[in-house]
Amino acid sequence: DEHSRWVSFSIAKSVVSMLIGAAVRDGYIESVDEPITRYLPRLAGGGYDGISIKHVLQMASGTEWNEDYADPESDVNSRLRQGGVLGLLTYMQALDAAAPAGERFNYNTGETNLAGALLRAAIGNNLATYLEATIWQPFGMESDATWQLHEPAGGELGGCCISATLRDYARIGLFAMRGGTLPDGTNVLADDWMTESTTPSQGSEGYGYLWWLRGGGNYAGIGIFGQLLWVDP
Repeated sequence: DEHSRWVSFSIAKSVVSMLIGAAVRDGYIESVDEPITRYLPRLAGGGYDGISIKHVLQMASGTEWNEDYADPESDVNSRLRQGGVLGLLTYMQALDAAAPAGERFNYNTGETNLAGALLRAAIGNNLATYLEATIWQPFGMESDATWQLHEPAGGELGGCCISATLRDYARIGLFAMRGGTLPDGTNVLADDWMTESTTPSQGSEGYGYLWWLRGGGNYAGIGIFGQLLWVDP
């Protein structure tokens, strides 16, 4: 019912995109053109050398990754067996480059978990706390929400698993449609962030900064099993 919190799975990716936009506006991140290794030095020496935050937001790092949930040996399943944020960084650092950065879209939840990790490193805080302070309370969300962690007392999953009420998911969509502006006119996100986020990337006409692009100005956050946050400006 209207009071039930329900998991959104990969819609969390689109929320992380907006939080990175807030971190750029707040000065925690200078530019999406910065290398991800500036914030996550444990990735140095692997396939993420020279990969920018922008490449990660567009799922176009060029690293090898298999997102087949039905294959127990795929990267998305093998990565889960590593456990925790340190396991994430260790696993992702070992990935090989398979294509030039920016040129090939490859859906990669591990990469969006890196986006969450770099955001925590940049802001020096938890994602849930930052979401609460920048968007959740200022925009007037009605109910509490939860965000799944990598492990007990670990960081939030950047690629998954915010649980909120249906009405608050709608408010997330309204916040995005307003360009990240609060009811009092305050801009939360970097200038033109939602325009950039919903511009087709080099690697895919149908993907921006962790948003799916659906033509006619429409865009969406999409989760496995049918979760859908559709924005029609």
